[in-house]
Amino acid sequence: MSIPNLDIQQYDYALPDEKIALYPAERGQSKLLIFDNQRITEDKYLNIDDYLSPNSLLVFNETKVVQARLLFPKNDSTIIEIFCLEPAHNKAIEQALAQKGSLEYNCLIGGARKWKNGPLSIKLDGLILEAEKISRAEDSFLVRFSWQADMSFAEILDLAGKTPLPPYIKRKAEEQDKKTYQTVYANRAGSVAAPTAGLHFNEAIFKKLEDKGITRDFLTLHVGAGTFKPVSTSVTEHEMHAEEVLVEANFIKGILENLKKGRAVISVGTTSLRALESMYWLGCLAQARQLKDIHEICIPQWIAFKGETPRLEAITAFEACLELLYSNALDWLSIKTQIIIAPGYQHGIIRGLITNFHQPKSTLMLLIASIVGDDWQKIYSYALSNNFRFLSYGDGCLLKL
Repeated sequence: MSIPNLDIQQYDYALPDEKIALYPAERGQSKLLIFDNQRITEDKYLNIDDYLSPNSLLVFNETKVVQARLLFPKNDSTIIEIFCLEPAHNKAIEQALAQKGSLEYNCLIGGARKWKNGPLSIKLDGLILEAEKISRAEDSFLVRFSWQADMSFAEILDLAGKTPLPPYIKRKAEEQDKKTYQTVYANRAGSVAAPTAGLHFNEAIFKKLEDKGITRDFLTLHVGAGTFKPVSTSVTEHEMHAEEVLVEANFIKGILENLKKGRAVISVGTTSLRALESMYWLGCLAQARQLKDIHEICIPQWIAFKGETPRLEAITAFEACLELLYSNALDWLSIKTQIIIAPGYQHGIIRGLITNFHQPKSTLMLLIASIVGDDWQKIYSYALSNNFRFLSYGDGCLLKL
C-alpha cells in the first residue's frame, strides 16, 4: 500500500451557515442518523441503544476541555486574547496543568501586533496572572505565565479562562458553555476542543445501554486546535497535528478481552477512533522492534499506508502493546499521534462509529469516507435535507461497518 493520491475537493459539500448549530440541544434529544447496510433511518440519541447489538462495547474519550482562552487587557480599549494550545518543550499536558507558579506554553495570540513587549496581567481573586511573550514560531508564540499562589495552572485557567468554542461557532462563549461544551464523563483535563460525539450522552442513555448489556470503557486523547485545520493544499502535503494519547494497561486489557470474545467495538467519536488506532500501531511498532525511545513516541501520519511497519491482527497488536508496557514496568504511557485515517485505511478494530457531522474538506471527512466510502455524500445530503444540525453543537450519526 502507498500514500493515497486523494483530491480534497472530492470531500467538499455546501454547508450553509444556518445549518451550523450555535447552541446544543438537550443531551439525548439531538437527532441521530443511522447508516446500516446502505440504509438510512433517523431517531434521537436517547434511543441509540435500539441500534446497537447486545454485548457491544462503546469506547469514549474522557478528556476534559480546559478553559484555554485568556483575555488580557492591554489598556482601556485593547484586549489581547491568548489561546493556550499545548505545553512548551514537549511537556505532557496533565503534568503542565498541575504545575504551580509558572510555566511556558505554546499559544495563539489575537492582536499580537498590538502587544509589542512587556508583560500583560489579569487581576483575579486575590492574585495576578502575568503573561510574557518569549518568542515566535511559525504559527504560534511561546508565552511564559506566572502567578504567586498555591494553585495549579488548571485551576488558574478555570478561574480566568473562557471556553474555547470552535471558530465556526460565531458567538462569544457564555457561562453555560463551560458545562454544555463538556461531556458528562469528562475526567482528564487537557483538551482545547471537546470530543463532541460524547456531548449527546447522559445518565439516562447510559442506564438504557446497561440494561441491554452494552458496556463502556474510557480512553484519553487530548484534542488539539489542529482538529479544525482545513486541508488547504493536497492531502499528501497536509501535515497532521500531533495529539497526546494516554496508553493505559487496564484499558488495553479490557480491549483485548472484548476482542477475544468477539464483541462489537463501537468508537464514540473520531478522537476515540484515532486513539484506538494509535494504540494498535504502537503494538505493531513494538512487535517490529521499530521503537527507539519509549518516552518520545509519535505515531507517524502515514504509518498505515507506507508499508514500513507490518500490520498485525488486532488482538496480536494489542497484546504487543500490553507487553511493551509490562516489559518497561509501566501502568501507562503518554505518546503523541499524527495518524491520518483516510480512504484505503483498513479498519480491524471497530464495527461502528458514533460521530457528529464534520466540516467540508477536512481530515475528518477523509476519516468518515474511510468507513462508508462514497456513501458519505448520500449521508450528508440526507442530513442537510432533513434538518439535521451540523458540527460541534449539532446532531450526529451512527455509522455501522
